[in-house]
Amino acid sequence: MDFGGVTPRELNEIDFSLLAEPSWNGTLLRSERNPQLQVYMGSPRWGVKEWLGKIYPKGSKDTQFLNHYVQHFGAIELNATHYQVYSPEMIERWAQKAKGINFKFCPKVPQAISHYSSFQQVDDITNNFLAGIVAFAEHLGPVFLQVSEKYAPARRDNLFRYIASLPKDVQFFLEVRHPDWFSDTVIFNELLTFLKEQQVGFVITDTAGRRDCAHMHLTVPVAFVRFVANSLHPTDYTRIDEWVKRLGHWIEKGIQEIYFFIHTHNEAHSPELTVYIADKLNQAYGLNLKKPAFIQQTLF
Repeated sequence: MDFGGVTPRELNEIDFSLLAEPSWNGTLLRSERNPQLQVYMGSPRWGVKEWLGKIYPKGSKDTQFLNHYVQHFGAIELNATHYQVYSPEMIERWAQKAKGINFKFCPKVPQAISHYSSFQQVDDITNNFLAGIVAFAEHLGPVFLQVSEKYAPARRDNLFRYIASLPKDVQFFLEVRHPDWFSDTVIFNELLTFLKEQQVGFVITDTAGRRDCAHMHLTVPVAFVRFVANSLHPTDYTRIDEWVKRLGHWIEKGIQEIYFFIHTHNEAHSPELTVYIADKLNQAYGLNLKKPAFIQQTLF
C-alpha cells in the first residue's frame, strides 16, 4: 500500500508514537477482559509468490495459495472485492477453503461505489456485492468501506446516507483519508458520533506519512487496524511494540474482537511481522494466536 509512503531517510525522522488513549473509548471499553475475545491477523492478499518456499510449499499453484493462506493467518483484508463484484458461487468456493477453521474474510467495498460514485445511484451494485459476500457465511468478517483521499467531509451527507442504508446485520468499518476529516474537531466528532450511532466501526490506519489516520478512536467494541510497514525497517518492530501495548490495553478493557492487517511492499515480509506481533501478544496476554509457520531451509 503506497498511501502515506515516505523515503527511507524520512523514516528515521518520524515520531511513530501512538496517540494517547482517547477518553472517548471509555464509553465502549469499560469492563473486564472478554473471555470470548477473538484476535485475527492477516494480510491483504493470499496470492503472494514471494511466500513460495517461505510459508507456501515450493511448486504450489496459484489455485492452491488460499488453501495454504488459511493455515497461516486468521483473516484476510480482501482487496479482490474492491475491483470486482464476485458471484455467491465464487465466494462460496473461497469460503470452503476455510471450512472447519476459525478464519475471517474481510471484503473491501467495490471501488465503483467507494471511489467513483459519490454514493449516488449505487443500489444495484451494492445489492450485488452484498448478495455475494453473504456466501462467506460464518467466515464473513467486517466489511471494509475505504473512501478516497479526495473525498472531503464537505460531501459527507451522501456518505452518511449511504452508510445509514446498509444492513445492520453485517459489521461495516469505514476508512476516511482526506485530511479535513481529522483536522477539524467538529467534523471529526460528528463522524465519531454518527458511526457509533450506526454501529459502524472506524478503521485505524498506521502509515508513516499520515499520522492523523492513526487516530486511536473506536466506535464499536471491535478494532480494525491497518499497519503499513516498511520492508522490515527497524521502525517496523518498534512500532509493533507500541501496538502490542495498545492492543493489550484494549484487551484488558474488554474489547470483543481485533483485526490487525499488516501491509508491506508486495506483502513479501508480512509473515515475519505477523510472527513478531503474534509472539509478543501471546507472551504478554496469554493468547494463542495463529501465526505463519516458516518452511525450514536445508543445505542439501
